[in-house]
Amino acid sequence: MSSGFSLIPAQQMRLEQRLTPQLIQSMEILQLPLLALEARIQEELSANPVLEEYEPEAPEPRPAKPDAEDQSEDAKAAQKEAEAFERLDKLSREYELDPGDVAYAPPPPRDTGERDAKLDAMATTPSRGVSLQEHLTQQWTLIETPEPIKRAGAVLINWMDTDGYLRTEAERVSALRNNNGAPALIIKRTNEETQSLMEEIAASTTPPIAPDDLEDALLLVQTLDPLGVGARDLTECLLIQLDELPDAPPLLEDLVRNHLLDIAKNRLPVVAKALGRPIEEIKEALAVLGKLHHHPGLLISPTEVPRISPDIIVDYAENGDGYTVRLARGNTPRVRISSQYRQMLEERRDDKQAREFIRKHIESATALIDAIHYRRQRLLELARIVVERQREFLDYGPQHVKVLRMRDLADEFHCDPSTISRTVDEKYIQTPRGIFPLRMFFTLGTEKADGEAVSWDALKARVKEFVDAEDKRNPLHDEQIVEKFAEQGVTLSRRTIAKYRALLGIPPARQRQEF
Repeated sequence: MSSGFSLIPAQQMRLEQRLTPQLIQSMEILQLPLLALEARIQEELSANPVLEEYEPEAPEPRPAKPDAEDQSEDAKAAQKEAEAFERLDKLSREYELDPGDVAYAPPPPRDTGERDAKLDAMATTPSRGVSLQEHLTQQWTLIETPEPIKRAGAVLINWMDTDGYLRTEAERVSALRNNNGAPALIIKRTNEETQSLMEEIAASTTPPIAPDDLEDALLLVQTLDPLGVGARDLTECLLIQLDELPDAPPLLEDLVRNHLLDIAKNRLPVVAKALGRPIEEIKEALAVLGKLHHHPGLLISPTEVPRISPDIIVDYAENGDGYTVRLARGNTPRVRISSQYRQMLEERRDDKQAREFIRKHIESATALIDAIHYRRQRLLELARIVVERQREFLDYGPQHVKVLRMRDLADEFHCDPSTISRTVDEKYIQTPRGIFPLRMFFTLGTEKADGEAVSWDALKARVKEFVDAEDKRNPLHDEQIVEKFAEQGVTLSRRTIAKYRALLGIPPARQRQEF
């Protein structure tokens, strides 16, 4: 029997899972945080003429919807033609959401004097603050000095970081690679390092700046407000401020020039022995030193904290027992499908091209509104479960965060854990204890000796609790914290305690000790 390809048609059954465009859009909308959702809706409002924004403060009365059996044949035909509109009303009733999320209602009469919402938003947006470079340049223009020094000073101002320090390009690049933040403070540069920095700045322009002009300009720049800018290390920054500090103890300059590293590591007995002074006198000098600014540039252009808009709001229940969970709307526009296009469908029955255009955009608008409803429903359901499972956190604090796994909730929702991850990604929840990332409440953990599960976040909170309650003259070492956990039936290693301390920003015991 010869083998070969068969051309005989045959039927077979197979099960496939395909992602429709609507499902893909729902997943995208589900993953968006509140601010990104607002921007996405604004984009759709601009791109889709069928969508319109409306204000629910003065809703127009909606006519009662007749029962299906009482509808005439013409009414049934019209309902079939605009099926997308009717399905939106059904969604609102089914999910018991805010009727303002999506509704079909005749558009309010247009007001020719209506203000543009985008222009209003731009008018109320706070202006950008003055940068450190702008602040210093305004002062530098008033300085009377020869042109070469004037030019050198402008270059120095442009070389400053936002915190007011002069740093090499390599130090800036290294900081961006390591932690995407400001470079670490250099306590004191060597003479070679200082010379290398100044040579790099001098060679950064064409023609290069003369070294003497750069040094003269630096002395003038360091007199600008705020005091301390233009420094090349922390020592120089503090000395600049000390020069203008009235009645500064003479001991301060010696501390800054020669003992900053020991002070940073809390080695006060070493400093006291080296200077031949009692520790109490050292502590009094450090109290004055503590009033100086380590990052003077941030006084002008402070680090901007990203705006957080909570997606979920948790309040105390009115009866005093439990909590209520609701979704925050923020500035999310309320959108609906314009009734004008429904009328156009009726009027242009013979215009196939126009009807196809309208139908296409209605389907797109319906898919977007469906996705918004799905996001609100899933987020609200998930938030209610999180609040229920983490009730002890809300009642007693972070040390009572319970173990909660995404895969467990995925089983309850009959979905993949990745869907739960998308739902909580970049979402924030506002509780009576503050605003937290929703993802914070999903944490793994370990088991105590009695089999009770304890989350890692609860253990970190317990570490902070131990440190806060310790005797500051005899602070707890990591091994002692391990022993305290062991007394409570939790087995942890010293390395784990050290890792938790680092995450919490708690220094080692030696640096926490008070003298």
